[in-house]
Amino acid sequence: MTKRLLLCWLLAVLLALPVLAQIQEPIKFKTEWKKTSETEAEIIFNATIDKGWHVYSTELDEGGPISASFNIDEIKGAETIGKLTPVGNEINEMDPIFGMKVRYFVDKATFIQKIKITDKDYTIKGFLEFGACNDENCLPPTSVDFNFTGTSENIAVSETDKKEEETKNISETENTELTLTPLKIGTSDKPDYWKPVITELNNFGEHTNQESMSWIYIFLTGLAGGLLALFTPCVWPIIPMTVSFFLKRTKDKKKGIRDAWTYGASIVVIYVTLGLAITLIFGASALNALSTNAVFNILFCLMLLIFAASFFGAFEITLPSKWSNAVDSKAEQTTGLLSIFLMAFTLSLVSFSCTGPIIGFLLVEVSTTGSVIAPAIGMLGFAIALALPFTLFALFPSWLKSMPKSGGWMNVIKVTLGFLELAFALKFLSVADLAYGWRILDRETFLALWIVIFGLLGMYLLGKIKFPHDDDEQKVSVPRFFMALISLAFAIYMIPGLWGAPLKAVSAFAPPMQTQDFNLYKNEVHAKFTDYEAGMEYARMNKKPVMIDFTGYGCVNCRKMELAVWTDQNVSKLLTEDYVLITLYVDDKTKLSEPITVTENGKERTLRTVGDKWSYLQRSKFGANAQPFYVLVDNDGMPLNKSYSYDEDIKLYIEFLETGLKNYKK
Repeated sequence: MTKRLLLCWLLAVLLALPVLAQIQEPIKFKTEWKKTSETEAEIIFNATIDKGWHVYSTELDEGGPISASFNIDEIKGAETIGKLTPVGNEINEMDPIFGMKVRYFVDKATFIQKIKITDKDYTIKGFLEFGACNDENCLPPTSVDFNFTGTSENIAVSETDKKEEETKNISETENTELTLTPLKIGTSDKPDYWKPVITELNNFGEHTNQESMSWIYIFLTGLAGGLLALFTPCVWPIIPMTVSFFLKRTKDKKKGIRDAWTYGASIVVIYVTLGLAITLIFGASALNALSTNAVFNILFCLMLLIFAASFFGAFEITLPSKWSNAVDSKAEQTTGLLSIFLMAFTLSLVSFSCTGPIIGFLLVEVSTTGSVIAPAIGMLGFAIALALPFTLFALFPSWLKSMPKSGGWMNVIKVTLGFLELAFALKFLSVADLAYGWRILDRETFLALWIVIFGLLGMYLLGKIKFPHDDDEQKVSVPRFFMALISLAFAIYMIPGLWGAPLKAVSAFAPPMQTQDFNLYKNEVHAKFTDYEAGMEYARMNKKPVMIDFTGYGCVNCRKMELAVWTDQNVSKLLTEDYVLITLYVDDKTKLSEPITVTENGKERTLRTVGDKWSYLQRSKFGANAQPFYVLVDNDGMPLNKSYSYDEDIKLYIEFLETGLKNYKK
C-alpha cells in the first residue's frame, strides 16, 4: 500500500510539472521591519536574484524599463521619510535597445524605505513594485505586499513573510499542483474567456529551448572561424608537412594515424583550455556585463581595428620567436604523447599571426552573448575545424596530392577577414557611442560606413584595389567574383536603411531605430484591440481566431520581435487579415476603476492597474509570466497551438500562425 501511495504521489508531481513549467519566479523578496529608534523605523526589501536575471533600480528615465517604487495603500500613525533608497552593488550601464542608461542589480538587491512613527499605534500597508528582465524575457511589473502593525514599544513582524513561510512549508511537504483562481468577468450567456487552459496549452508541447540554440550558434561560429583560419598562409602550408612527418616517423602506419589523431586532439585541448581560461580570468559576472560595458566595447573596437590593419598588411602580429623555439626544442627532446602535444602547441604559437585576430574576434563576440561557457564552446568549434584536416589527411594520405597549392589566394582571405573585422569594430564602437551620448554613430551613420566597407570589399575582390601582399595577377577567379557579387549586393541592400527600412539582416548589429533622425518607414503592425474582453467579443462575432500578445512598454525583446518578425510581409498579412490581434501591456499603469482582489497560489493579491489585470490573466489562464508571450485561441478562449516566446525565426513564426489557423478551421 505504501508503494502504491508513493507511485501515485510521484505521478501527481510529474503531472504538475508541465503546469509549472512556464511560471518563472527568478526574484525572491523578503520584507523586514527594522526599528531604528522609538520614533523611526525602516522597511527593508531584500531580493535574491537568479543567475542571468537583473532587477531594475529606482527612478529610471521615462521610456525605459520598470523602476522599483514604494506604494502605500493604507497608513495610520506613521509617515514616510524621503524616497525608496536602493542599496548594494548597483550597475549603471547603457542599454543599446532603450538608447539610455539604466541602473540595475544582479545576484541580490536591497531597497529601504524610512518610516517616521507619529502615534503609539501604527498601521502601514502597501507594496513594493519592481521590474526584472533577462536576455530573453521580462517579467511584468511585480508587487511585494507588506502589512505592518504595532506600537512604538514593540517590533512588528511582517504578516506577508509569515504567509510566505507558511506557503513555502506547504509546498515543500505536499508539493501540490499550482492552483489559480480565475477572475469573474463576463455574463452567463458568453463564454468564460478567463477559464484556465494551462493543461490544454501544454498538450501542444513546448517551444525549442532558446539557450541550447544559442550554444549551437556559438559552436557554429567557432567552427566557421576555424575553417577560415585553415586557409590562411600561417596554417595551410603546415598541413602537408605535419601529416607527412607523422606518417614517415614510424614504419607502423596505424601508429602514424594514431599520432595524427592525438595531434588533432591536442589542438582541441589547447584551444578549449584557452576558452575556459577566459571565463576563469574575467569571471561569470564580468562576461555577462561585457555586452553593455562602454570601456570594454571601446577596447574591443580598438583591438579589432588593430587586427584589421594587420590583415591588410600594415604589420604582423607575432609572438616572440623564442617562445616557439623553446617549445619546438622541448618537443624534439621528448617522446610519446607529450612530444605530440608540444608539437601542437608549437603550431598554435607559429600560426598566431593569422589565427590570433580570428580567435580575438571570436572570443569578443561569444563573450558578449552573456553565456559563461560561451568562450569554451566557441573554442571547441574553432579547434575541431582546425584539427580536422590533420586527422583526415592522415587517414587518407592520397588526398594530399589534391590539396590546392599555397599562393596569393590565401592573402585574399586575410584581407577579406580584415574588412569583416573592421565592420564588426563599428558594432562595439556604437555601444560606447550610446553610453557616452556622443551621437557620432547614429543608425544612418553606422549604415553608411557599413555600405562603404562592404562596397570596398566588393571592389577589392574584383581586383580594383590592391594591398601590400597581393599578387599582381589581373584575372579574377570565379569564387572571388561570386564573393564580390555578394558583398556588393549586401552594400546595396543596406542603402534603404538610410531612410528607415528595418533591415532585418543587420538589426542585431546596427544601433536602435530611435537613433535614426530621418525615418520614412511606416509598415508596422498594430493591434486592433488592447482590451481582452472587447477583442474576444469582436473575434466571436466575426468568426476569426485570436492572437493574444502579452507585452510591455519596457520589454526590449518585444520590440525586436515587432521590428524583425511582424514586419515580414507574410507575417503581417496573417496578423492583420486572418487573426484578431489583441495586445495586452502588463506594465500599463492605468488605474482600475476599483481594485480587484484575487486568490493565487494560496495568497490574496490585489490588482490595482490595467497591467496587473493582464498580468494576472497571463498567469491564471496560460500559466506563464514572461514577455514576449504569444498565444493563439479560438472564440471560446481555448488554445489552437503551443505558445511562442522570443525567437526571431520568421519561418517558425509563420508555421506557428498557420498551424493555429488550420486548427481553428477544423
